[in-house]
Amino acid sequence: MITYFRGSEDQIYAVQSASNLTEKDIEKLTWLFGDANREEGISVNSSFIGPRASMVTPWSTNAVEITQNMGISGILRIELFHACLSDGDSYDPMLSQRYSKLDQEIFALHITPEAVVMIEDISGYNLREGLALSDEEVTYLEDLSLLLGRKLTDSEVFGFSQVNSEHCRHKIFNGTYVIDGEEKADSLFALIKKQQRFIPMV
Repeated sequence: MITYFRGSEDQIYAVQSASNLTEKDIEKLTWLFGDANREEGISVNSSFIGPRASMVTPWSTNAVEITQNMGISGILRIELFHACLSDGDSYDPMLSQRYSKLDQEIFALHITPEAVVMIEDISGYNLREGLALSDEEVTYLEDLSLLLGRKLTDSEVFGFSQVNSEHCRHKIFNGTYVIDGEEKADSLFALIKKQQRFIPMV
């Protein structure tokens, strides 16, 4: 169930709950939203820009936690929508979308998962999808496939590539550090951490 509260002419709070809100709950939410007025109907027939249905905002997570601390149970999600004043209103389509109206389906996801794909050629899949796996990593995955006795799925290969992405390759920065053919005693991480040990206490 989604209940709507109008905070101003261009703001609507959408409150998704597991069951109908009690009058006490509505009174508390009205206060929480700065004396917003509860909309009488189950929909708001105006254009709005708000979060994508598939993306629960951090704001929503905090708002739901606040309602729990206020003694309101059963709140699943709260999102804020802004009136779309013109067709030219700009928004980030990665995070938001335009709604022709706000109804009971705004948080519903009608997505059919794609079929699992078994990867025949990991090296080719790596190049085709731009996963940036090294030759050693491709070999590792191929050996893993043999060890498991089955082909790896697209999700498994893609997931491995993301876990091992450049910004979190701790295995590289914590690996053997070789300069001009000479192996160093410390890894790059160890060298960075050494600096912290010599910072004088003020």
